[in-house]
Amino acid sequence: MFVITLHFADKTKAPQFMEGHNAWIKQGFDDGVFLLVGSLQPNAGGVILAHNALPEQIKARVQDDPFVTEGVVSAEILAIAPGRTDERLAFLKS
Repeated sequence: MFVITLHFADKTKAPQFMEGHNAWIKQGFDDGVFLLVGSLQPNAGGVILAHNALPEQIKARVQDDPFVTEGVVSAEILAIAPGRTDERLAFLKS
């Protein structure tokens, strides 16, 4: 499981690349990799909960985000090995 944080580096460029960023997010959900996408508050960037991929696949996917390639955000990928979960999230332990 991975937590990906996207912190704004140059928010002024965000509108220019928003369509591509949203398409990238949609692809992550379509591929079954993204579980949750949300905003870091207050208006600091975004966060993604991802699974079902190898670390190098997550890194490559993040590098494909137009917000990352165009310097709108800086990305950090945190790999997490779930040890205990609510039963509704038990699939994350596999």
